[in-house]
Amino acid sequence: MKNKGLMATVIVILLFLGATLVYQLGMSRGNDQAATTPTSEKAEKTVGILQYVSHEALDAITNGIKEGLKESGYTEGDNLTIEFQNGQADQSKLATMSQQLLNKNADVLVGVATPAAQALANVTQDVPIVLGAVTDPVGANLVADMDQPGGNITGVSDKAPVGAQIKLATELMPEAKTVGILYSSTEDNSKYQVAEAEAAAADNGLETKKYAVPSSNEIAQTVQVMAQEVDFIYIPLDNTIANAMQTVVGEANKTKTPIITSVDTMVEQGGLATVGQDQFTIGVETGKMVAAILDGTSEPATTPIYTFSDGETIINEEQAEFLGITIPDSIKNDATLVNGEDTTDSSSAE
Repeated sequence: MKNKGLMATVIVILLFLGATLVYQLGMSRGNDQAATTPTSEKAEKTVGILQYVSHEALDAITNGIKEGLKESGYTEGDNLTIEFQNGQADQSKLATMSQQLLNKNADVLVGVATPAAQALANVTQDVPIVLGAVTDPVGANLVADMDQPGGNITGVSDKAPVGAQIKLATELMPEAKTVGILYSSTEDNSKYQVAEAEAAAADNGLETKKYAVPSSNEIAQTVQVMAQEVDFIYIPLDNTIANAMQTVVGEANKTKTPIITSVDTMVEQGGLATVGQDQFTIGVETGKMVAAILDGTSEPATTPIYTFSDGETIINEEQAEFLGITIPDSIKNDATLVNGEDTTDSSSAE
């Protein structure tokens, strides 16, 4: 009997030790899982993107927005739905599409370029709006102040270093005396930059001639006139002109008239050079601002408009060779050199 009692006691002890070991192993695995699995996944969100028109610069910004969201934990098709609309430079379409995006119950709306942002601002003062590449948010009546926007709108400004761009032009073309500024008369952001370009040209001893076009239909003829009257063409951040860049380059190349642009994509399309920001990078920064609002870590009213403090010198080496322009080593050594599209054949003009 004593042996049977002893055996029962041993069995009980073994069972207790076994249960304890199983519990400890389970806790250990649970802790390991907790260490490798996020404690909370981001909730599903909807972002509405309204792009003003299709051209390489704005397309790059939109792609950058998606990348910025992805880097911040929001992946399309996983925890993110993107409702995308493109107004193709039609103001009436922008108004309709803005309302459509609002009806999709987007958590955040994004306006790519000034007209798109203005259209979104006209349909809501409640849903957060993030500006993707708006040159002058205050002048466009989108925000009250760059540091304290004060409403439902914040975002990224693509304001170009106009002074640096004009100065670069004089360094590449020291014999130049007259610059022609080509811009759209219908875009507020362009008019703002023209005044800056005029002042920068005067500071660098250049005469300025302005050429405003009401639509893309007049661009080819206007460039033909400019080529006879100026030493080089300057293009500010302008969607109408950007959308017709192939036409501008084709006409300018007939007389080997250099073009200084405001964005990197237009250099790749046949512009000579610029000082500015990569458009994709502007989009990435915009996407990150959208993500912060989705996360609830920032509010448009108190989030300053993001502006870039510096710019990169970008030169189309093939175009410089075609134009007979020698790039000084002092500039070349610090510049990004690109070989653009095949634009040197004057017959390519549209």
